[in-house]
Amino acid sequence: MRRRLALLITLTAWLLATGSQWDLVQVFAWGRMLAINTQVLPLIEAAKLTFSPEGRCELCSAVATAKQQQENSAAVPGGKADAKILLAFEPAPSPVVAVPDFSPWSLSDPLVRAMNRAAPSVPPPRAAA
Repeated sequence: MRRRLALLITLTAWLLATGSQWDLVQVFAWGRMLAINTQVLPLIEAAKLTFSPEGRCELCSAVATAKQQQENSAAVPGGKADAKILLAFEPAPSPVVAVPDFSPWSLSDPLVRAMNRAAPSVPPPRAAA
């Protein structure tokens, strides 16, 4: 139940954010106009009159005005952008590791020479089973 409510709230927020409420109102207006026009005219003529610009009702005009206002207010931040926004991710620079000039180590030091020594050739002893 909680998941369905969250899904319903998310869907409603998405529809309102995209301006789909005006599309739903427009569909309602067309249905109402078609129902009224079919009482006077045949179905095909009623459909032509319903969807023609000349047969617009007050609700259709209000929806068109509201959509136009919504498009005009999209210029505010958070609205539609006039230009493309490119997000470029550059790889992180690799760190530069250098030996300082004052290093106390030299290549002739026995510890440094022991670091490059090969592994012993004798395998380690095995435990008796």
